[in-house]
Amino acid sequence: MELSDDLSPARRPLFIPVAIATVFLIIIGVSAGLALASWRGQGETGKQSQNQTIPAGVQREPACRPETQNMGAKFAASGTLRIALLVRTRTSAIWICRDDAGQLYYHANRGGESAPWIERQTALFMPKVRQHGDEFEVTADDGTVFQVTAERLRIIYKDGREEIQNAVPQ
Repeated sequence: MELSDDLSPARRPLFIPVAIATVFLIIIGVSAGLALASWRGQGETGKQSQNQTIPAGVQREPACRPETQNMGAKFAASGTLRIALLVRTRTSAIWICRDDAGQLYYHANRGGESAPWIERQTALFMPKVRQHGDEFEVTADDGTVFQVTAERLRIIYKDGREEIQNAVPQ
């Protein structure tokens, strides 16, 4: 049997091109969603994201000390450093501060808040703090690791020795 010239040509199945287009659209949508979630979620600690606009009348976390603001500027911190965690021990005070971009910084002073702040003598400022749940961790240039929670400061020296300073009530 031969097809006549006046009949319309046979239709091609549309399933395969529609399936391919659907897969591409899903990939694009998921990628865009993940990118947006990553951008909005930077620096989030279970509280509100610091990248989100805070409505008028809502209090932000208090700003970190002026000494910390000055050191943050030297390390290209974005905007105002705000307190993410403040821990006082018997011998020191430790601030974990977050900038407007969500980056975390460690600043501690031996002797506490009222002792003189002399960077690299009584005070230590370090960028690149990592957060693991409720614990903040940073590694000094010499390999010493500082782990801070609301309950304690744990220092792990490069030779393996550990020092734990428990938080005192505020």
